[in-house]
Amino acid sequence: MASSVDLLNFTNEAARKQVREDNRCTGESETVNRNLYEVEQKVIAGKSKTSLIRKSTGGWKFASLLLVNQGLATLAFFGVGVNLVLFLTRVLDQENAVAANSVSKWTGTVYLCSLIGAFLSDSYWGRYLTCAIFQLIFVVGLVLLSLSSWLFLFHPSGCGDGEIVCMPASPVGVAIFYLSIYLVAFGYGGYQPTIATFGADQFDEANPKEGASKAVFFCYFYFALNVGSLFSNTILVYYEDTGKWTLGFVVSLGSAIIALLSFLLGTPGYRYLKPCGNPLPRVAQVFVAAARKWDIVPVNSDDLYEVEGPDSAIKGSRKIYHSNEIEFLDKAATITEDDLCGPKNPWRLCTVTQVEEAKCVLKMLPIWLCTIIYSVVFTQMASLFVEQGDVMKSNFGNFHLPAASMSAFDICSVLICTGIYRQVLVPLAGKLSGNTKGISELKRMGIGLVIGMLAMVAAGATEIARLKHVLPGEKISSLNIFWQIPQYVLVGASEVFMYVGQLEFFNGQAPDGIKSFGSSLCMASMSLGNYASSFLVNMVMGITARGKDPGWIPDDLNTGHLDRFYFLIAALTAFDFVIYVFCAKWYKSINLEGSEKEIQIIEIQQDVVLRRV
Repeated sequence: MASSVDLLNFTNEAARKQVREDNRCTGESETVNRNLYEVEQKVIAGKSKTSLIRKSTGGWKFASLLLVNQGLATLAFFGVGVNLVLFLTRVLDQENAVAANSVSKWTGTVYLCSLIGAFLSDSYWGRYLTCAIFQLIFVVGLVLLSLSSWLFLFHPSGCGDGEIVCMPASPVGVAIFYLSIYLVAFGYGGYQPTIATFGADQFDEANPKEGASKAVFFCYFYFALNVGSLFSNTILVYYEDTGKWTLGFVVSLGSAIIALLSFLLGTPGYRYLKPCGNPLPRVAQVFVAAARKWDIVPVNSDDLYEVEGPDSAIKGSRKIYHSNEIEFLDKAATITEDDLCGPKNPWRLCTVTQVEEAKCVLKMLPIWLCTIIYSVVFTQMASLFVEQGDVMKSNFGNFHLPAASMSAFDICSVLICTGIYRQVLVPLAGKLSGNTKGISELKRMGIGLVIGMLAMVAAGATEIARLKHVLPGEKISSLNIFWQIPQYVLVGASEVFMYVGQLEFFNGQAPDGIKSFGSSLCMASMSLGNYASSFLVNMVMGITARGKDPGWIPDDLNTGHLDRFYFLIAALTAFDFVIYVFCAKWYKSINLEGSEKEIQIIEIQQDVVLRRV
C-alpha cells in the first residue's frame, strides 16, 4: 500500500503536469506555477513549525510523567479500596453480604463517575484541566477520610484488627466516612479515563513511530496501574489488617499529593487538544434529523451532505468516511428540497461525519455491553475473594497473612503476563498473522472472557475444597489460603487481554470528538459490573435464603455454598462469550480521513488543476 508521502508526491507531479499541459495553450504557465509554489511553501512552512512544536512537547518524556502519576494515584486509591470490605465488617459491623454489596456499589460509583469526567473533558474543560480538577477532589476526599478515621471511628484504639471489637461509630462519623469515600470515588473515577486519553494525546498518529508508541502506551498504562496497586495490596493492606487503618489512609493521601505534583510538573511540555464541544446535541441531531426524514430513501453515499474542504463540521475532529452499517441514520445526511430552500438546520440536515459519530457510538455499545459480565468476575477480588480468604488458614507461625493481600498474586500475574504479551506473543502473532498489533483488540477481549470464566471455575473448586476442611465448631477452615492463588493468577491473566484490549479498542474506535468517552466506556463497564454483581448477590440470597436455609452467601460462609455462586458467574460468562463472538464478527472499524495537513496539500493542488481544466 502506498504511503501518504508517495501519494503527495504523485499528486504534486500530476498537478504540475496537468498545469504545464494546459498552460501551453493559455500562456500562463509561469504565473500558475509561481502560485502553486507559493502555496506549497506556505504549507511546508506550517508543517515545519508544527514539527518543531511537536519535537519539543509530548512524546515518552512527558507520557512517562503521566505513567508515574497513574501508578501513585492507583496506590492511593487501592489503599482505600482493597481492604474496604473488611473495614465495613470489622469497624462498621456490617454482615458479609451487605459489606460485599456496599463495596460493589462504591466501586461501581467510582467507574460511573468516569462518564462525568469524560463528558467534561471532551466538551468543555479539555483533558488537562479535567485531570487536575478531579485529582484535587481525590486529594480532598483522602484528607477527609484520614481525619474521619482518626477522630470518629476507632474506639477502643487498635480495634478493627479482627479481634478487638470496635464501639459503634457515631452517626456523624459514619456520615463523614461515607462522604469521604464517595469523594474519593468521584475524584479517582472522573480522572481515570481522561488521564489515559491525555497520555495517548502525547503521541501523533500521523508519525509512524509515535503511532506505534501510542499503542504501546496503553499496555504500559495498565502496567503502571498494577505496579501502584502492588504496594497497596502488600504493605498497606498488612497495616490496615492489623488495625492501623488511619496509617494506611494517610499513606494513600501522601501518594495522591505526590501524584498531583508529578502531573503538574509536566504542564509546560504536554501536548494539548482543544475540546470539541458537547457531543450530546450532535448525536441527538442525527436521530432527530433521521426521524424527520423517516419516509425518504437515503441517496448514494457520494451524494450525502458533507462540508467542503479539509475541515470537519465538528471542530478539532477529523472527517469520518461513510460506512454501510446502520444505514437508516444516513437519512440525516440526505439533502431534500426543504434543506435547499433555507439556511441549513442541523436538526434537519447533518454531515456524514456527524452521522458516523453517532454510528460509532451505536456500534461500540454491543461490544461494551458484553464486557459487563467480565467486570462481575473482576469485582469478586475486592469482595467475595477476600471474604473467602478470611476464613482460610492464613497464620504462619506468628505472622498473619491478610486475606486482601492475596490480590498481590493478581498484580504479579498482570505484570508477568504483560511482559510475556509484549515481548513474546505480539512478535510471534505478528509474524503469523501479518498484524503489527499481534492480536486484534476484539480477539484479545474474547480471550480475556474465556480466562475470566476459568478463574470463576477455579474459585468454585477452591471453595469446595475449603468446605471439606472445615472442622465442626470452627470458623476458619484448615485449608491453606494459598489455594486461592490459581483464581487470582487467572483473573490477572484475563485482565491483560480484556482491560488493555478495551483501552486500546474504545480509545482507537472513538471519533476525535469523544475520545475520553471512548476510554470511559472501559471504566463504565466496571461500574455496571459492580452494580450487576450487587444485584446478583441480592437475587441469589433472595432465592436461596428461605426459611432455615441460610442461602449461598450467609454471614457464616461455612454454612453456605459460595462455590455455587462462583459457578453461576462462570456459566453467565460462557453465555456472554457466545453473544460477544457474534457482536465482534458484526463490528466494522471506524475509517478516519488522513491528517489535515496532507488533505490540505492534496485539495489545494487538485483545486488548481480543476480551475485550469
